[in-house]
Amino acid sequence: MWLSWRAAMERALYGDDGFYLRERPSGHFRTSVSASSAFADAVLALLLRIDADLGVPPVLDLVDIGAGEGVLVRRVHESAPEALRERLRVTAVDLSPRPDGLPEAIVWRPTIPQGIVGLAIANEWLDNIPLDVAEQTAHGPRQVLVDPETGREKLGDALDDAALGWLEQWWRLPCVGSRAEIGCPRDAAWTAVMVRLARGRAIAIDYAHPVDNRPPCGTLTGYRDGSVVPPIPDGTCDITAHVALDACAEAGRRAGAISTTLSTQRDALRELGITGARPPIDLAHSDPHGYLRALARASEEAELIDPAGLGGFGWLCQIR
Repeated sequence: MWLSWRAAMERALYGDDGFYLRERPSGHFRTSVSASSAFADAVLALLLRIDADLGVPPVLDLVDIGAGEGVLVRRVHESAPEALRERLRVTAVDLSPRPDGLPEAIVWRPTIPQGIVGLAIANEWLDNIPLDVAEQTAHGPRQVLVDPETGREKLGDALDDAALGWLEQWWRLPCVGSRAEIGCPRDAAWTAVMVRLARGRAIAIDYAHPVDNRPPCGTLTGYRDGSVVPPIPDGTCDITAHVALDACAEAGRRAGAISTTLSTQRDALRELGITGARPPIDLAHSDPHGYLRALARASEEAELIDPAGLGGFGWLCQIR
């Protein structure tokens, strides 16, 4: 059976007994959230800034889109100052079942709420939005089809006008055999976030590439048990593809964003106080246990801002 990559990903990740409805993501890949509580600290610092920018509204939203196991919302909720926690409305958006032990104050739902006032954050969500793959031929771009059981591919029909238009603007295919992942579904998903943001900021954090440096063969990748594996869409592994965040940014502007910033996680987190700075050596003499704790924290922060790793992730921030 041959399917489009979009249909195959949808079934493998979110269909009956799909990967994300069956597996705990932390068992298969490492994210900024699982790497260190410092990431949640940075999100809380950002939330406090947004609260001040909005004039301390009576209800401040934190919406985590693609919440996974709920680690980020749990940490932010627990760490928030009491005065903020009384006004904070925390919502985790995910298709998987609600995790056991999550505080009752945290809402768990499968869809993005309307009228968000505060922060909507999507950490490694867009890369799992299913999408189609195109390959350039001597007669123009063609859709790539996949056998979901084996991962074998073949060329399908010519692309529709919407896909061709997206490729023309965002990912031109320079030669026969070059491939692209058509980002229309990611643009639509980000638009759905922005239209639900009444006031505040929406942030997407993901593997990304810019329009002037798209990978010539695409980025489809599989993850299983902490290792990279062939992206076979049979439901046994995560299937991801890097995100054209610049295209998502344009979709967000059309949806009403009044300010847009594209940066890296390294730059964004450093601006929020995550620097990876080692503690002073004098602390080792006056407070050895405190020094070891501070040293461990510095190591965790360094991982979050490492430009060759998590620090190289793209950050898209848009304000309404």
